[in-house]
Amino acid sequence: MSNYAVETKDLGRIYKIRGSKKENLERSELVALENVNLNVERGELFGLLGPNGAGKTTLIKILTTLLAPTSGWARVATHDVSLAPQLVRPRINMVSGGESSGYGLLTVRENLWMFSQFYGMDSKEANERIVALLTTVGLQDRMNTKSSDLSTGLRQKMNIVRGFLTDPEVLFLDEPTLGLDVGASRDVRTLIRRWMDADKNRALLLTTHHMVEAEELCDRVAIINKGQVLACDTPANLKKKLQRDAMFEIETSPLNGLTDKKLEEQAKVRKAALTQTEGGAKLELILAEESALANVINILTQKNIKVLSLTKREPTLEDVFMDLVGQRMEDVEKSEVPNESQ
Repeated sequence: MSNYAVETKDLGRIYKIRGSKKENLERSELVALENVNLNVERGELFGLLGPNGAGKTTLIKILTTLLAPTSGWARVATHDVSLAPQLVRPRINMVSGGESSGYGLLTVRENLWMFSQFYGMDSKEANERIVALLTTVGLQDRMNTKSSDLSTGLRQKMNIVRGFLTDPEVLFLDEPTLGLDVGASRDVRTLIRRWMDADKNRALLLTTHHMVEAEELCDRVAIINKGQVLACDTPANLKKKLQRDAMFEIETSPLNGLTDKKLEEQAKVRKAALTQTEGGAKLELILAEESALANVINILTQKNIKVLSLTKREPTLEDVFMDLVGQRMEDVEKSEVPNESQ
């Protein structure tokens, strides 16, 4: 048997959706995951990058034994999540962004100590870890504050500390910086990186829809959309595949009815994304050849759209996502109504 921290084979999950009796609708199906094949090495910080509703949380729930797969199988810490969940659970921990775990009447330290006892930790060791971890995320001065008196951001910091407290073999962080400000997010990313660097037998699976977070933290990234893994590699390699293309960002006056589709009809224009801005617009282009820029500029001129600035740039994970899906992630999130179970 392999020694992967996480391994999935043809993993799928289908939700049955039944209509109301009044409407007498037949049961329909929602495919949340389809043929997901992933391997996460020990010592690896693995990112699952995709928009809200892409299936990231469904995958995390299966891997943490909270949800059964419809097809395929998954192993975590070498144990099958469906056949031996009792062997998986002591070896993992999980934190979801925006959750409100703990008891409001207990202090931060008391809540964390209580969770440590659920895992059978030595009390002295637990208290030492609690102090060290709270100091790392800048929460040591709130150690004796009731959790009900914490702001949403500080409560999330406490939850994140809970995930690291038990020193799991595999840690799952589902959108951990959701709702945190820039400074708090930076503290969390620092904790994540330090924890991983301290022990190469650990593994961490992070779900996020923040491109910068994935680029900064992850050794490898799987891009997921509509329940399917579209690409999996290091951030550098994913971006390298686009380096053969020319990438431009153009700021313009108002668009006068110009659409993405009109631009993508032009030869050598692989992808185009238009965004309305205050008083104008932003155009992002992926071109098979730099010479295709001349046709784009001609179309703008014909539409009486003024070019205010033009910048050539290196590819980002946002560009990789747009190349794979055809839309930027924020546009996918706007067009899709995420299912709560995903």
